[in-house]
Amino acid sequence: MSVDEHRGQYWLSSDLARMDVDVIHDYLSREYWSEGIPRGVVERSMQNSLCFGVFHGAEQVGFARVITDFATFAYVADVFVLEQHRGRGLAKWLMQFVMTHPRLQGLRRWAPATRDAHGLYEKMGFKLNPDRWMEIVVPNVYKSE
Repeated sequence: MSVDEHRGQYWLSSDLARMDVDVIHDYLSREYWSEGIPRGVVERSMQNSLCFGVFHGAEQVGFARVITDFATFAYVADVFVLEQHRGRGLAKWLMQFVMTHPRLQGLRRWAPATRDAHGLYEKMGFKLNPDRWMEIVVPNVYKSE
């Protein structure tokens, strides 16, 4: 089920076919959480997630991805708005769109991970809980691919 929403010259979509993998890969391959990520990994991650795009006309200018079982849990990942489109409330609008998507209602837990976007997630009702999560981190995993 794909959903679209419009605001002026910007619009949001959850239609995977509309996502511009070139834009998404270019951005993610330069970010601290996914530096050097191969395009094939981005494509595979998108195929196995619920994806959301922010568009300005025909150009994709933002993205978010939700990894979920559609019943109890949603991990919010890869959220971004291109720098030249920031300051317009697009990230907040995108997260509201994500969290109200019909397939993501009734979940028990939502979990984003961030080093620098706590303000955005706090506006959406998220609270920092550093003592709950455990993880294994494999640094430089994309350098071998």
